[in-house]
Amino acid sequence: MVSMRIDGLDVQAEEGWTILDTCRFYGIDIPTLCHEDGLTPYGACRLCIVEVGEGKNAKLVTSCTSPAQDGLRVRTHSEKVVSTRKMIIELMVARCPNSKTVQDLASKFGVQQVRFKPKYEECILCGLCVRMCKEQMMSGAIDFVGRGKDRRVTTAFDEKSDICRTCGGCMYICPICELRCQGPEPPGVICGGCLDMTPTCLDHYDDAQCFMVESGCGTCVRESKKVKEKEEER
Repeated sequence: MVSMRIDGLDVQAEEGWTILDTCRFYGIDIPTLCHEDGLTPYGACRLCIVEVGEGKNAKLVTSCTSPAQDGLRVRTHSEKVVSTRKMIIELMVARCPNSKTVQDLASKFGVQQVRFKPKYEECILCGLCVRMCKEQMMSGAIDFVGRGKDRRVTTAFDEKSDICRTCGGCMYICPICELRCQGPEPPGVICGGCLDMTPTCLDHYDDAQCFMVESGCGTCVRESKKVKEKEEER
């Protein structure tokens, strides 16, 4: 067993587990987009970042590709982690604003504006379709080509593949194929009509103060204000 600390809690992980595996085992919610059980970890979307280490030595790593190790100190919802995730989601929205999956992430993390020019692409380059085709369908009909801004997913020589099984697995797993509620021509880049679950305690503390980050309860902040007001009245 591997002994480590996550958000101040001493935990144990099985040999071979990643930080993401360990967090999920203990019920700590970490968003992912390019990760899927049964497929090789890829770490492309960067949404699963966590802060590892303490003080000046702390760094951001992708939890899906980082192994659980003895003595690790992990923070999953520090102010730095949450703000970086929001920036990543903002970039994703700018690239693929028509994706309902990406829009839902934006709503969940309180992303209300996009400071980048929208591109209206049809691929987030998460690699899910490529890995699905190779590892689950045993085909390998599609793959990445090009680098940097020219990187894309296609078949060999951009021609119809003879080994494609037309199974639809690539479309099934794609997070961009599901269009947002307003359809292909929405009124704005950001929808934001579904959820707003930003942890309110991050305005007062360096970490989320509980694991209810999906509910955006704000109870701890409200209660602390009440206590302070009562003390001032006395």
